[in-house]
Amino acid sequence: MENFELFGNVSQAQHFLESVKSGRFLFSFVISYTETCEIPGITFAGANKDSIQFTPPADAEYLHYGYCKTIDTIPMTPDGKPTPGLLTKTALESSSISHLTINAGSKIPPQLPFIETDLSFGKNILTQDAMSDSQVSRAVDYGRIVGRSMASLTDCLVIGESIPGGTTTALAVLKAFGFNAKVSSSIPNNPIVLKNKIVNSALERIDSEHPYSIIAKVGDPMIPFVAGMLSSGSDVSKIMLAGGTQMAAVLAFASKIGFNEKNTIIGTTSYITNDESANFKNLIKEIVDIPAISVNPNLENSQYSGLKAFSEGFAKEGVGAGGSIISSMLKTGNNTTKFLELVEKEYHRLFTSL
Repeated sequence: MENFELFGNVSQAQHFLESVKSGRFLFSFVISYTETCEIPGITFAGANKDSIQFTPPADAEYLHYGYCKTIDTIPMTPDGKPTPGLLTKTALESSSISHLTINAGSKIPPQLPFIETDLSFGKNILTQDAMSDSQVSRAVDYGRIVGRSMASLTDCLVIGESIPGGTTTALAVLKAFGFNAKVSSSIPNNPIVLKNKIVNSALERIDSEHPYSIIAKVGDPMIPFVAGMLSSGSDVSKIMLAGGTQMAAVLAFASKIGFNEKNTIIGTTSYITNDESANFKNLIKEIVDIPAISVNPNLENSQYSGLKAFSEGFAKEGVGAGGSIISSMLKTGNNTTKFLELVEKEYHRLFTSL
């Protein structure tokens, strides 16, 4: 546990870690989409505007196969920095943690077996409502069904996501619920001015304080779906929300619909908790009294610039990377030195086979 930093309710975090470290883990990977990501300059989750829609399914395929089918290479930034899925895949494989993909509004389905919810992708919140109230209700209901089913199979259900542009919709949701949020970005120069302009425009359309209506106006499909998973899953098992800003928005909405706080934790990377352009640690405390755990993968020590980039502010988190690394270390007893060795091996495999 010396590799982890604990925030918030520390005694609950210690109890959570002790209770799951000899148990079974299951990773659920929720892929989704918001057309908000197509606004120029808002995200680096893809080489260009047209390729962004392929990022969630490609992330899912890479976790499963070690390569992608919907695109020719793994998801990368325009200058070749790899998806944080590389960290997730290394963590899951090195600890034999099973995973399952859930399509909760991805524009493109992945080419592999997955759970299909038939949820629609979210619209661009700058110009229109993301969803209808009934779509939000359905996302919550379907999330509850999937969450309870998956949580009953394991001692700790780890939930990660891939939704390009999701930090912007998360910011809108957090602000709509009254939180003074400052959120992270997939790029070092967080486009705060652009995000706030989009969010402020979206907030003007809110005409109801009902939580479902707020999500419908300014959210995305991932948020109500994962909140539904948390709501039912936390009744039967431990839940680790693997992510940063987007999972803060999930918590904000889940606190409105109910979940078991004692069985819930957030797991992320130190690149999120140390991000000075955001206020993640204080935000979680403000939303709900649950602990957060962060892990530093020590990627600044890598021989590869593409891995070092994570420690320099690119990507920071995503595809459930932080929670997957934490789960992997708990299960295997590996430390960050061993993890770095494994992730460099995977990086080498990927980029010498291209």
